[in-house]
Amino acid sequence: MWTDDHISKKLLDVHLNPDIDLASRRRTSIKSTADWILNSVNLERMNILDLGCGPGLYAELLAERGHKVTGVDFSKNSIEYARSEAIKKNLDIKYVNLNYLELREENKYDLVMMVFTDFGVLVPEARKKLLHNVYRALKPGGTFIFDVLSDKDIEMKVTEKSWEVVDHGFWKDRPHLILSDSFYYPKHKVILYQHIVIDNSDNFNVYRFWTHFFKSEDLKKLLKQEGFEKIECYDNVLPDIDIWNGNNVIFCKTTKK
Repeated sequence: MWTDDHISKKLLDVHLNPDIDLASRRRTSIKSTADWILNSVNLERMNILDLGCGPGLYAELLAERGHKVTGVDFSKNSIEYARSEAIKKNLDIKYVNLNYLELREENKYDLVMMVFTDFGVLVPEARKKLLHNVYRALKPGGTFIFDVLSDKDIEMKVTEKSWEVVDHGFWKDRPHLILSDSFYYPKHKVILYQHIVIDNSDNFNVYRFWTHFFKSEDLKKLLKQEGFEKIECYDNVLPDIDIWNGNNVIFCKTTKK
């Protein structure tokens, strides 16, 4: 999805909408989260790595506060937009178009952050690889902050099956049919959100989003296995406005030995 020419452009538009919690959170939540992150670490002039940075909405706020920031994202469109904005605003931000599972940096960052529940879309093997990459990239004593969806009221997050015909939209720039459904797997606390998109030439694409849900205890176990310490979890960072915010989201803060 992030490399499709049409969809990636639509994703960028959604990222930049300040009033919705899709692709990125609404602008007020982004600002309050950036403040919370900086207050939690409380260091001046940090070297910060923002994984899944999108169009740089968090990175810009951090750079404006005097920190050196590197943003990594898989979407070429988002990275190109972020680079142009950093130049316009004269901000010290380096943007890299890269899958963060391929990160190879070592002992470089005071803070690594990954915000908007990216952690939960990864399968267990990829989560383990990500944590290994983050641990390696941090300086000794460096901090990793990320968020996940809580397993609180998980059944409410299963969506109903739907069919929709549109002339053009998010998925394609021509008439198409969208078949959407979700499937809940209680044993693994995961919901599969699936969209089958069929155009008027009978070509189709299937987009599957595996979304994992967690308890604080789950996160602590995963992080300890990768050598992290001083693990703290918080469910009061975001405003309580719907089932995807408030205490439905857990922020985790941990450090490298």
